[in-house]
Amino acid sequence: MSLTPTWSRIEDRAVAEHPWRTVAFVDLAGFTALTEAHGDEVAADVAEQLTKLTSAALGPDDRLVKTIGDAVMLDAADPIAGISVIGRIMDGCYDTPGCPLARAGLHHGPVVSRGGDLFGNTVNLAARVAGQATGGQVLVTAPIAEQARAGGLPIENLGTFALRNVAEPIELFEVQLRPPVLGGAVDPVCRMHVERATAAGRLRYEGTNYWFCSLDCAATFTSHPERYSY
Repeated sequence: MSLTPTWSRIEDRAVAEHPWRTVAFVDLAGFTALTEAHGDEVAADVAEQLTKLTSAALGPDDRLVKTIGDAVMLDAADPIAGISVIGRIMDGCYDTPGCPLARAGLHHGPVVSRGGDLFGNTVNLAARVAGQATGGQVLVTAPIAEQARAGGLPIENLGTFALRNVAEPIELFEVQLRPPVLGGAVDPVCRMHVERATAAGRLRYEGTNYWFCSLDCAATFTSHPERYSY
């Protein structure tokens, strides 16, 4: 009789000790500029509105974990549920006059639950992914992109990114829940949406066109195109 545990038993034990959840961070693009332009009271009202929109968007097994300034952290049972709740939050922001564009990052993996909060690499990576998003963007990791694609959602592979305090480069994908608000393209260096007609520059690399928000981003791309190409 073998005493070596099978992979399935190891996975079952890992799931029992650290359940797998889809973790998402959502914040508001341009919140600092909004605060400077309209003051702290208006900024606080806008941040509170995001919390209300998030609470209203939650499904039966979704949870608002906490608020962090103009950001919210939530978790869902699986990638499809996570994308669905993010879609409802984004719709709420689009449909609320005066609400800045939301941006989101999601990752699926094991989490540690303590005192109503979540901890672990899954949480850290979801936060780093959200930090790469621009207004109106929903960025996800490969496990979520795979299920989203299987569910018929448009997915764009943005390439690999070196994220702060993450040992290995991470492949990121954009989920198109709505047509891009600013349309056109995404600057491969800074991840800003740019209009192709008014972009500061355009470069062609290995058969693909890239548009840039500034000549600085174009110069950065030129020095290391393999780092930023799709």
